[in-house]
Amino acid sequence: MQIVTTHKNTDFDALASIIAATMIYPGSVGVIPTSVNTNVARFLSTHKTAFNIVLPHEINHQDVRRLIVVDTDQWRRLERMEPLRQRNDVEILLWDHHQNGGDIEASWRCQEPVGATVTLLVREMKRRDMELNPLVSTVLLIGLYEDTGHLSFPSTKAEDAAAAAYLLANGADLNVASVFLNPPYEEGHRDILFTMMQGTERFEDRHDTIGINIIKLDRKIPMLAAIVSMYRKIINTDAVFVIFVNDDKSSTVIGRSGVDRIDVGAILGEFGGGGHPAAGSATVKHGDYPPEQIKARIIEIVKNRKSNSATVADLMSFPVTMVPGSTPMSEIRKIMQQKKIRGILVGNEHQVDGIIVLWDLKKLKRDNQWKSPVKAFMNRKVTTIPPDLQPSAAAQLMVQEDIGHLPVVHEGKVIGIVTRTDILTYFYGMLPE
Repeated sequence: MQIVTTHKNTDFDALASIIAATMIYPGSVGVIPTSVNTNVARFLSTHKTAFNIVLPHEINHQDVRRLIVVDTDQWRRLERMEPLRQRNDVEILLWDHHQNGGDIEASWRCQEPVGATVTLLVREMKRRDMELNPLVSTVLLIGLYEDTGHLSFPSTKAEDAAAAAYLLANGADLNVASVFLNPPYEEGHRDILFTMMQGTERFEDRHDTIGINIIKLDRKIPMLAAIVSMYRKIINTDAVFVIFVNDDKSSTVIGRSGVDRIDVGAILGEFGGGGHPAAGSATVKHGDYPPEQIKARIIEIVKNRKSNSATVADLMSFPVTMVPGSTPMSEIRKIMQQKKIRGILVGNEHQVDGIIVLWDLKKLKRDNQWKSPVKAFMNRKVTTIPPDLQPSAAAQLMVQEDIGHLPVVHEGKVIGIVTRTDILTYFYGMLPE
């Protein structure tokens, strides 16, 4: 067994480096410390099942033959890895951008003074010509940006910028990245925010409240997208569109939405821009649309939008794999492996008694437990949802309940199931493999 781990109080560079390393070393398992920073915790609450990661206490140290350490070179910063320090039969590989002269004696290391550890791993991914999907590219970009201050810290090197360009070329989403990064909040941002709040024009459409604004910029201000996200939350609207007039030639339009009914990416696609349902942007030449016409056209598009937005019925997987409560745990493991699924409902289509997920299988420590019926290990509290629920509401429910599977029930019958993967596929616009 080979594992990849990093330092306690894990930041995004460390998390991104773990994810990249699990791809570079096939079959490896990422081990995330129990203490992570706030933004990483928020990210993992919705994305953890998208990656092959576990917690330190879930590792059997006796099975480990290779330890891959990323973003640190000090044993004291690792969680529950001390037993491996004493063993001579464990190969240790190290990836790090810090130059601390730590005490981890690795048999191989890549330790160079670049802006972020993930930059070193991206270099290797590029060398191997590895294929990255938009989700992985976005996570790696967040890690790179966090440790380089959006490529502005003095420690940033040319290779960091090249890695960022590579990730953007592979679908990294800056709109998603801005949500999980702590944006700088300087005097210029404060002034823009106050100006937007004073000049907001609101209109209602089908019970949704939309804010729209035209702001003239007298200088270039970075991270406007993050300020627009903050602005929408402060004025408490379902969506906002801010038209920033750059000069007499063009405007930059930034949109943010908190409801699936208003797809700002599609709306701004009308102006040659794009994005996804929650975030989008466009740069518009005044020769095509002056600012007031941009505003009028956005209002028109919003009011003429189709009323049939996506629901969980469009996302759910079916048919649903269900087993009786007497099914042995060994059979549960076999079904998950054969069908490549992480969760199985217990009961029948008219009566859900419980659910067993991949993480529950880690509870089995003795061989004879695999002969036990699934009802002995299943979670009896199952949250179900109707087919007309919006994806954002399903995602919010997953975060609140810390669950990754939601059976879809219609007229007392299970008709499908929505997983974290389904939600991620929808929001990131990825097609299943």
